[in-house]
Amino acid sequence: MLRWLRSFRPSASQVLISLLIAGLGWMSGGALSRVDQDLRIMYTEYTLGAADLAHISADVMRYRNTIIRALQADSQKDFERITESLPDQRARVQLAVDRYAAAGLRVSRSGRSEPEDIEAVRKSLDQYFSAASTTVDLLSREWNAASPSERDRLRHNAEEHAADNAGPKMIQVSLALDRLLDTVADVAKDMRDEGTKAIQSTSIMLVGGSFFIALLNLFLTKPRGLGRETGQSSEPDPEPLRPDHTSQRPPPPSSKVFSVRPLQ
Repeated sequence: MLRWLRSFRPSASQVLISLLIAGLGWMSGGALSRVDQDLRIMYTEYTLGAADLAHISADVMRYRNTIIRALQADSQKDFERITESLPDQRARVQLAVDRYAAAGLRVSRSGRSEPEDIEAVRKSLDQYFSAASTTVDLLSREWNAASPSERDRLRHNAEEHAADNAGPKMIQVSLALDRLLDTVADVAKDMRDEGTKAIQSTSIMLVGGSFFIALLNLFLTKPRGLGRETGQSSEPDPEPLRPDHTSQRPPPPSSKVFSVRPLQ
């Protein structure tokens, strides 16, 4: 293993392709991480937040019904038993509003603002709870009245206040909650669209980057046997022998033959 590591010498094209693959993976991972974060925000702050807003509306209606039951109480004991749960109901509503306001509030592309709408809900709730407290206070004074005429007058004032003052403020609370729910839906739609675009761009980047890296691999990487074959063909061919003076040896020098004639 160590011998292989020591002998490993990547080429420039291999290093380039490896860096491109790593960069493509890093960019894709970052885009998918943003999409995952947006999905978590949509669930924790918007899906659960919309459920909290629905609970707020139900708790306010329960508070209103408790006031109506207190108006119909036949005795002071029943009145105190009915109204003893009002502080807990009010605290539960305000806690739900504060919990939703503590989340990351946003403004939609259409201009709807969550901070403005949640503030409108708070103001309408404060006005309604103030009017409801006045109704409960009138009913408490009724049971402690000194004369029947005073009791009837306080009863009439409590019923009139509950119908003419607290009733319209209850309607304002419902309208403010409806506006906030519409804004929540609008902001969640924007986040969904952003996540869809991020997924589409990431898919295009992955496909395009893969094709680009494949083309680089084709043009920058040479086959293994190509270098040896090129080295063999690059050597100069031996010069052919010319037959006029290199392929044949010169003939040996000729010798003369002398003949001896006999003496006559």
